[in-house]
Amino acid sequence: MKIIQIAVGPNQVPLTGYLQDITGDGGIRNIRPTIVICPGGGYRFRSERERDPVALHFLSMSYNVFILDYSVQEAAKDLNPLLEASDALIKIREHAFEWMCDPTRIAIMGFSAGGHLAASLALLHKHPMLAAKQKIVDENNKPDAAILCYPVITGGKYAHEESLDWVSGKEASMRSLLSLENQVTKDASPLFIWHTVTDESVPVENSLQLAVNLQKAKVPYELHLFESGDHGLSMCTEEVGTPHEACRQWVALASNWLNNRFTHTL
Repeated sequence: MKIIQIAVGPNQVPLTGYLQDITGDGGIRNIRPTIVICPGGGYRFRSERERDPVALHFLSMSYNVFILDYSVQEAAKDLNPLLEASDALIKIREHAFEWMCDPTRIAIMGFSAGGHLAASLALLHKHPMLAAKQKIVDENNKPDAAILCYPVITGGKYAHEESLDWVSGKEASMRSLLSLENQVTKDASPLFIWHTVTDESVPVENSLQLAVNLQKAKVPYELHLFESGDHGLSMCTEEVGTPHEACRQWVALASNWLNNRFTHTL
């Protein structure tokens, strides 16, 4: 495995890549699908348990994996995290040959506030406000798929106020833009979403309201709800301190969904 790091976005935050070894007899199989992971943390910090343990899983499935240390707290305003995620995908596609990343099979994945960021790119990748700040050519910043884990979505009654305060800079117009249930169009990336019904930090209505509008726009999506479970479960294992046998199913469900979308076999 080769580990690389580059800087992306206006704040030049780190994008760390874990690239599979190239084998002499691998041929075309050396060209890998890729996933970019955005840990959660309310746009206040970036969770440790939603980064490397997740990365190791997708590495084991023969993906190239990147972790985005997007801007948080005061640095999260002015669309900075979205610009960083957008630039991350642009950079991966620019270096696709060098890094052996298939430019047609790049997913973004996020947890909680990181799920908000992943959803923001999946929904807003061609928004004029983004295009005005960044050179986008032929949708080279659009995820080919997105996985949202207990995501922050809505700015309404069920909002996670801390996340939206940080990412919007408490500006009403920016909060409206980043209330993502209202930003669904037919151009959205395909989405996999999971949530627990008993999540007290980010209510399940965040995912439900998004799914309703994805259905209306005829965007491909898959939604899984689990009867019980706290917020921030990550991989649902002892390793990350949140063992939950029932919710652990999300890992296989999301992996199979993404493999099927990318026609990826081990």
